[in-house]
Amino acid sequence: MTGLRVKEMKILLAAINAKYIHANLAVYSLRAYADRYREQIRIKEYTINQYVEDILADIYREKADVMAFSCYIWNIGMVEELVSLLHQLRPELPVWLGGPEVSYDAADCMAHNPGVTGIMRGEGEAVFREVAAHYVDESVKLSDIRGIIYRENGSLVDNGWREIMDINQVPFVYEDMTDFEHKIIYYETSRGCPFSCSYCLSSIDKKVRLRDMRLVERELQFFIDHQVPQVKFVDRTFNCNKQHALAIWKYIKEHDRGVTNFHFEIGADLLDEEELALLCSLRPGLVQLEIGVQSTYEPTIKEVSRTMKLEKLAEAVRRVNTGHNIHQHLDLIAGLPYENYERFRKSFDDVYAMEPEQLQLGFLKVLKGSRMHEKAQAYGIVYRQKAPYEVLKTNWMSYEELRQLKGVEEMVEVYYNSHQFEKSLQYLMHDYHSPFAFFEELAGFYEEGGYGKIQHGRMQRYDLLLQFAEERHHGEPAILKEAMLYDLYARENLKSRPAWAGEHTIYRSFCEDFYRQPEMTEKYLPDYKGYTSRQMKRMTHMEGFTIDIAATAAKGVRTGGPQVILFDYSERDPLTYAARTVCLNLSGKNGADGGNTDD
Repeated sequence: MTGLRVKEMKILLAAINAKYIHANLAVYSLRAYADRYREQIRIKEYTINQYVEDILADIYREKADVMAFSCYIWNIGMVEELVSLLHQLRPELPVWLGGPEVSYDAADCMAHNPGVTGIMRGEGEAVFREVAAHYVDESVKLSDIRGIIYRENGSLVDNGWREIMDINQVPFVYEDMTDFEHKIIYYETSRGCPFSCSYCLSSIDKKVRLRDMRLVERELQFFIDHQVPQVKFVDRTFNCNKQHALAIWKYIKEHDRGVTNFHFEIGADLLDEEELALLCSLRPGLVQLEIGVQSTYEPTIKEVSRTMKLEKLAEAVRRVNTGHNIHQHLDLIAGLPYENYERFRKSFDDVYAMEPEQLQLGFLKVLKGSRMHEKAQAYGIVYRQKAPYEVLKTNWMSYEELRQLKGVEEMVEVYYNSHQFEKSLQYLMHDYHSPFAFFEELAGFYEEGGYGKIQHGRMQRYDLLLQFAEERHHGEPAILKEAMLYDLYARENLKSRPAWAGEHTIYRSFCEDFYRQPEMTEKYLPDYKGYTSRQMKRMTHMEGFTIDIAATAAKGVRTGGPQVILFDYSERDPLTYAARTVCLNLSGKNGADGGNTDD
């Protein structure tokens, strides 16, 4: 292609992300792979929270000669609207789409979107480079590009799918971090998945391709050296190749500088003793794991073609939990075949018992190209016909039941996943035969009171929890108030106390004296050396309780006490962000007989 004249042309790659903090790895990979045409390619990133009119105006100002959108279930509606508007304003503008949302029904997508010139299907790097070559230097004809479907003389031309590519040929896109400040970094060391889960598009590409470790090590070191806060691996079932996973985990352990967190989606039941031992040895906060459980009902697991050993998964989660060094995020999917409402309740309780840092209650998405899409009618699955294609009802679960689960999902997100109500929830759970029953009843309380339709601040969430417990006669109000007060101060050094907490009078003199006694502050606040008592008092908090909070929450009945808790906000739990706490057991009016850390 040397000697060809490169036109003065602008190709605009547009990504519409779910949130501002997300960066779209796909569009940067496309541009990097088409490096010959880098000067002609511009990237613009937007979010689904912006107005279509604002995005349209910004795209129009770019005066691009060719337009390309990266398409996913969360942005396809907005993309289609923008394509229609652009076609009205600039009918001559070639507009291309790519991504998983348009790859598997490309012809149908083009039939419904007359403003689309063509669609790039599957892996896009090599395809996009040739499309760019077609427009910039005319070195490639559209008819010669495998992996596209396009319009020609009023008809659609389908060039078929392109063969999968060597992942080592994909350039590293993060050499210049200017475009990625304050963003989560997404990174890829493998493509494909060896498993066949019927609801997932990753199962279509069965051939797992691994990036060479020499490249991976250099790229990991870049993230560590640049103190990137978080790197999310987009690899599907990251540890499906044990040696690849071990090599990466060993590297980040050996080169850790105490800043970067790495996120992996794994199959926990694949972990063996060597991997578990290594994971348990990592710095707290270095790694977080996302684990797809989806269901604990064996007939459902079998029907969706998952290869999961539940007992082994639960044991692996338990082992990792013992180290208290890794955030574990466990997923469930409601609406899968054979699982009715009562059986889903059991799946929820099974996963809750594993004590993950986060429990994600998701809902089945019937994705085009998946086997679930092919069998939807047989399962009686009714789902939204527009993205995100979420389930409405199935042969096993009604629309009303799925709506109830939506309420449960919100309560889990607010009260469990936030880690802002840990002692309060632990105490209240003693009144319930199952965790699901608690969240179900709490969701019902929110719906009956109309509270779910209102945006609430954190303090209001505590008020509502107290109101719920008092109205439904759960727990002892006085104990719950102390548990909630503990939870509040564990997260934040409050400027004003909630009305239900009363005045801070209990053991006030002990708390005041503590900061004036160097032997106490040196023992319990060693990192505050050089600060005055007034400064230490302002930067920490001490609160008196009539009970032993930890023991009472664990047992469900009033236990022990009195005690004073010191909350130190300079040191926080890397998994829950809770302040370091020190429990001072009172032996007299102005003394303490020792202290212990209550984490």
